[in-house]
Amino acid sequence: MANVYDFTVKDRSGNDVSLKDYEGKVLLIVNTATGCGFTPHYDPLEAMYKDLRDKGFEILDFPCNQFANQAPGDDEEIHEFCTLKFGTEFPQFTKIDVNGDTADPLFAYLATEKPFEGFGKGLKNKAFEKVANTNNKKYGEKAYIKWNFTKFLIDKEGNVVKRFEPTVDMKDVRAAVEEMLG
Repeated sequence: MANVYDFTVKDRSGNDVSLKDYEGKVLLIVNTATGCGFTPHYDPLEAMYKDLRDKGFEILDFPCNQFANQAPGDDEEIHEFCTLKFGTEFPQFTKIDVNGDTADPLFAYLATEKPFEGFGKGLKNKAFEKVANTNNKKYGEKAYIKWNFTKFLIDKEGNVVKRFEPTVDMKDVRAAVEEMLG
């Protein structure tokens, strides 16, 4: 694969969507969950989307239930939760796996392009890493994503340029997106 535009994903209704449809835009691709401690990330994500979508920015939301069963609903329940609680308007796709033999190929690619480098410094992040490692042991070398709300920044040419773990401050994510938009 040359870049993210080579992938096709499924929308909430199960229809194929070519990521080539997003060519020329800055993308933030995120695996999400509705019952996670990081679920409040939806607020700054939606604010960023509202502020920057007219400048060529898109957020692509992929719910995942592989981390402590924190996204147990079906696609419609998840969508309803996100739109009612957080007012999300950015595209949300079908629930996927991001780890193991059933991992969505897009996320395996993203994580291969920008591998995990840690959750950051500090006792809180070190403790969180232990929780994540316990959860991900079952996926072995195919534990591509370490937790919900891992974000991948994609440039206008479809290249993966940065990975943000869920522990990264959303202000830093926004700053990187704004820099990419120019």
